[in-house]
Amino acid sequence: MMASILGTSSSIALLHSPHHSSPSIPSLSLTTGKIFRHKFYEGIGFHGIKGRSQFSVASVATEVNSVEQVQKIASKGSQRPVYPFSAIVGQDEMKLCLLLNVIDPKIGGVMIMGDRGTGKSTTVRSLVDLLPEIKVVAGDPYNSDPEDPEFMGVEVRERVINGEQLQVVLSKINMVDLPLGATEDRVCGTIDIEKALTEGVKAFEPGLLAKANRGILYVDEVNLLDDHLVDVLLDSAASGWNAVEREGISIGHPARFILIGSGNPEEGELRPQLLDRFGMHAQVGTVRDAELRVKIVEERSRFDKNPKEFRDSYNVEQEKLQLQISSARSFLSSVQIDRDLKVKISKVCAELNVDGLRGDIVTNRAAKALAALKQRDKVSAEDIATVIPNCLRHRLRKDPLESIDSGLVIIEKFYEIFS
Repeated sequence: MMASILGTSSSIALLHSPHHSSPSIPSLSLTTGKIFRHKFYEGIGFHGIKGRSQFSVASVATEVNSVEQVQKIASKGSQRPVYPFSAIVGQDEMKLCLLLNVIDPKIGGVMIMGDRGTGKSTTVRSLVDLLPEIKVVAGDPYNSDPEDPEFMGVEVRERVINGEQLQVVLSKINMVDLPLGATEDRVCGTIDIEKALTEGVKAFEPGLLAKANRGILYVDEVNLLDDHLVDVLLDSAASGWNAVEREGISIGHPARFILIGSGNPEEGELRPQLLDRFGMHAQVGTVRDAELRVKIVEERSRFDKNPKEFRDSYNVEQEKLQLQISSARSFLSSVQIDRDLKVKISKVCAELNVDGLRGDIVTNRAAKALAALKQRDKVSAEDIATVIPNCLRHRLRKDPLESIDSGLVIIEKFYEIFS
């Protein structure tokens, strides 16, 4: 952790004692110089083909999605058990970045880089139990928000304009895995051209980007992702819209998601354009403490032996963490950050020669999300010190002769300006 390296930087401890039975809601503890072990956890366009007449269009995507929802409910009990988030030992930086993105999805996701076998994918997938419920339009394949036009599919928007009453249901935020070998059609969705031309029906089968709208898109080993899929992700991440163009027919839908990627830096670098799309960057190292390593092995053995019993033993902690996340999400809009702190954040970015303004925006958002997690209505300098290395580390220009970790450079500049 950054705090243990510097001895002066702020850090948040997420270390967890599995046998702790305190009935109180877990709290965040922010310290300077050392880490205390506290639990916290809080428009579709159809263009006529030349020489053919225009035809009426009816979407069949809604029917597909309704079947998917029934299947999802039926298979919920038979899903593979997920390791509990609150049972993960250490890796505080990674866990904090993930929680802040759940609290404020507009932070823009997180890139997790580190050694193999350090629990990166396990931690990300364990997040699924903590994801809160959101309002969605029933039967809509894009998880449209009934209140925000930005997150509405075109058909839902037209229904609103026509004054139709939308049926609204509560649904958990989706976490979608993007496999390395996925085809572009599977990611973007595909169109049945024959059906569209012969029957006059827009038969669009939504892809992974449609499913991930208003949710999380997770790419394991993202640095090994094929270039054509990277281009698709870049386009969707930049515009928040996925456009499918096939044979003169154009179909689009909202695709705003939290992009989470993980990888091992030894296996290759990530393209700079995609790296910049991640709001935060977490570095994960191998645990060196022998006692902690033994504890991790024992906990994993317990989970492998009896997953249900192991998960049940963490129910209380998981529920407390869910409550804290839901509370932080609702409290976020009331958090304020002083103009003086905003100016200092931008000064740090400017003096570090950070390209663009994305670093400034993400740092402000992450600091407010952290304050909301701690149930405070004002951002403090300590909040900024905690998140600024993760927000700027991957945005610094690389110097091949530089041996100092970029996170340390950011912290040094932070204390120089904020002191």
